[in-house]
Amino acid sequence: MTQPIYGGRPLTPAPGAPTPELRVARFRGHARRLFWSALVLIAVAGATGFFYGNLPAPFENWMLLAAAAVVVFLLVLLPFLAWWSHVYTITTRRVIERSGILGVRKRELTHVRGYSIQVRRGIVQRMWGAGTLTLTNGIDEPLRLRNIPSIGLVHEALVDQVEVNQILAHRDAQPPLPPGTPPMPPLPA
Repeated sequence: MTQPIYGGRPLTPAPGAPTPELRVARFRGHARRLFWSALVLIAVAGATGFFYGNLPAPFENWMLLAAAAVVVFLLVLLPFLAWWSHVYTITTRRVIERSGILGVRKRELTHVRGYSIQVRRGIVQRMWGAGTLTLTNGIDEPLRLRNIPSIGLVHEALVDQVEVNQILAHRDAQPPLPPGTPPMPPLPA
């Protein structure tokens, strides 16, 4: 019978062995930002259904449909695409911010260099469990992860990744043991 495996940190690779880059999390900003777009979509659908076939004499149904399509495109589809195209990814080596529909903009911040994490939450963000994380390494422009859902979980994952990467970097920077040296005994618990 084998022992159950619980969540937690993965096993660390042997010193000097290559470590694959694994995706820890991938997320977008909180979807509550699309509330007004959803409200506009419902209102346009209701108004179009009500006025279709009941328009005054100079107007025709195709004009109503064209106006509805323009409003939906500008106030529903474009905000949705802007939200959909802004993605944050946390891997075992770095944090990546990717945004843009046609021209993609990408920013990265590596865990091994270390950075400070600042959490900011407004009243509405607290009600929804969201917040804004600012990652600063002191050299580059701060990376802001705006309106992140489950802010506590993301913060914990980032702190854990920075700690693991710095431990691995320190371990790999140590000179190798001379051949024939016995391994160090484990520390007492």
